[in-house]
Amino acid sequence: MRVKSTLLFGALTLLLVAAIIAATGMGYISIPPLKVLGTVLDVFIGNNAAQTVADQTYSVVIMDVRLPRILTAALVGGGLALAGCVFQAILLNPLADPYTLGISSGAAFGASTAFILSIMGFAIPIALSVPVLAFLGAIGTLAAVFALSVGDSRLSSNTLILSGVIVAAILSAAIGFIKYMADEEVNVIIFWLMGSFVGKNWQDVLLLIGVLSPCLIFAWYFARDLNIMALGSTTADTLGVDSAKIRRQLLISASLVTAICVAVSGVIGFIGLIVPHMLRMLAGPDNRILLPASFLAGSILLLTADTITRAILPHEIPIGVLTALIGGPCFCYIFRKRQLGAAYGLS
Repeated sequence: MRVKSTLLFGALTLLLVAAIIAATGMGYISIPPLKVLGTVLDVFIGNNAAQTVADQTYSVVIMDVRLPRILTAALVGGGLALAGCVFQAILLNPLADPYTLGISSGAAFGASTAFILSIMGFAIPIALSVPVLAFLGAIGTLAAVFALSVGDSRLSSNTLILSGVIVAAILSAAIGFIKYMADEEVNVIIFWLMGSFVGKNWQDVLLLIGVLSPCLIFAWYFARDLNIMALGSTTADTLGVDSAKIRRQLLISASLVTAICVAVSGVIGFIGLIVPHMLRMLAGPDNRILLPASFLAGSILLLTADTITRAILPHEIPIGVLTALIGGPCFCYIFRKRQLGAAYGLS
């Protein structure tokens, strides 16, 4: 098992590094992989003395334009996949994803509120108000879900999912009203809701690293407890695992990850739903392996999707549209395969 996990992590890490280097070189100005590596090393070691005009151009394109966006896409993809893996483990539901509890609806409501306030003439910088209000909306949604679930001391999966559906329905109606109020400016809200990495900078990268790193460590710390909780509440209690407490803590952590990802990039679906499924086929159900592997695989998948829409397609489309086009058929295939396996006694 240890050898298998080491090979898996090594392969995923190499794929991620290769994807970052390849994506950085792709675009209107094509840059060879060795030049990408050389430019990044020169910037970090401060070796700018002998740069030609072409080298300086490469440096600006790589460090100021492409690399922040690429790293943001990788971190958001990893964060959404990690959150999806945690939600599926906590809720014991293979259809759970980072948006099951309405977190995306809360973030979308917060961002839509920022846009409508700007349209109405309030002097609020969009670059600051959108991510802040999106983050607050997501966290507020989680608080509302917990408030609705207060009667269930064990925070059962059914209670949490039903509470999330109720809150998400209310927020969806509120977002629809905001779109109606926006009138001719509604395109701005719709574009954000479809997700995008356009204009991302190093501040977004540092913000994501600052939030995702401790949340990844925290979730991995409780991976063994998640394995035990999958056996049922009775078994978990017998083995000394406080299911309700751990479930609440991990829900807050996974929701925090989702909130910051949605606040930075907008709503991007299917990453947190598909990636854990794919990794279970390769690595099995052990969360000690599944959680970090999902983070790496989610980074690779979303970075690849963003590179396609940025550098390959003739016109850039919102990343949420592309992930839905890729993830929808993939999920249908996985779902159908599981159905056939169950019908023939293979699962």
